[in-house]
Amino acid sequence: MGNSSYIEIRNYRDSRIGEVSRDHFRLNNLHDEIMKQVIDLAVCRTKEKYGSPPCSFSFFVMGSAGRSEQSIWSDQDHGIIYQELTPEAQAYFLELGMEITAGLYQTGYDYCEGGVMSINPMWCKSMFEWQQQLTNWILDSSFESIRYLLIFIDGRSIYGGNENIEKLKSIVYQTVHKEHLISKVLGNTLYLKKGVNILGNLLVETHGPYAGSFNLKEAGFFPYVNAVRLLAIKANVTGTSTLSRLEQLNEAGLSSIEKDIYKTLFLRLLNYRLLYGNHTDYKSGHYLPIQILSKEQNKELKSIIKNGAAFFRLVRRLIEKDD
Repeated sequence: MGNSSYIEIRNYRDSRIGEVSRDHFRLNNLHDEIMKQVIDLAVCRTKEKYGSPPCSFSFFVMGSAGRSEQSIWSDQDHGIIYQELTPEAQAYFLELGMEITAGLYQTGYDYCEGGVMSINPMWCKSMFEWQQQLTNWILDSSFESIRYLLIFIDGRSIYGGNENIEKLKSIVYQTVHKEHLISKVLGNTLYLKKGVNILGNLLVETHGPYAGSFNLKEAGFFPYVNAVRLLAIKANVTGTSTLSRLEQLNEAGLSSIEKDIYKTLFLRLLNYRLLYGNHTDYKSGHYLPIQILSKEQNKELKSIIKNGAAFFRLVRRLIEKDD
């Protein structure tokens, strides 16, 4: 398809989304395809205005996009790494970041409320500045700095090659281990929304626009995502998706049977979101109206949620024991 405008890309997205909306892997492949089309067009438009890029660069996505765990709707989480440390390069790539951010918004991706986008100088830097910033975050090791590190660790390059982000991740992992900061990383993820009450019932939202619905993002996905990310950091695993990280984990205190179980449970959770979620917009996609579930589905979902919480407790014990 031609990609001469963001509207055309949006129309292409809308024409394809229905056929992939019940298949997690095909859906995330489509998201990648759409984002790459946007970047290609943004690069062309920036060249027309400001000339060719002054140096090589790569564009990476984070959050659910970085983990290839997007639902039907998604927001933006992305950054740019460029090679030259010059004011001209900074100005150029911030302009490119603005063009990409605007293009993604026009094609259906909400702005990140926390500003984790390449329009923000914090997430658009030279390789040298990225190395400095990541080292500062690690050495500062405040709750906010560790949160930024965790966001970055889920990064995945989708334009310009993987070399830059892989090199930066290796620096992060080496420094975290050298400074014995894995417990600090654990501390950043300790709060998890409870999903099942003492009576064994799913805890739904009690007020607001999603009253009566279950918060899949916080009570469902976070325990699995956070637990596996912790194990990945501990084991220097470079994959970003929860499923691929589980695949790559070798000596992490988990048997191959346990890994297969958690992969199956997590994939079931992804399918529950796609098949039964309310996908009117980005935020609604995080909630599941449980009244539409059958008795058997409700029982299975509770089991997935309880196993996720138990999994996170297991990983917490493994981290604390080895720290």
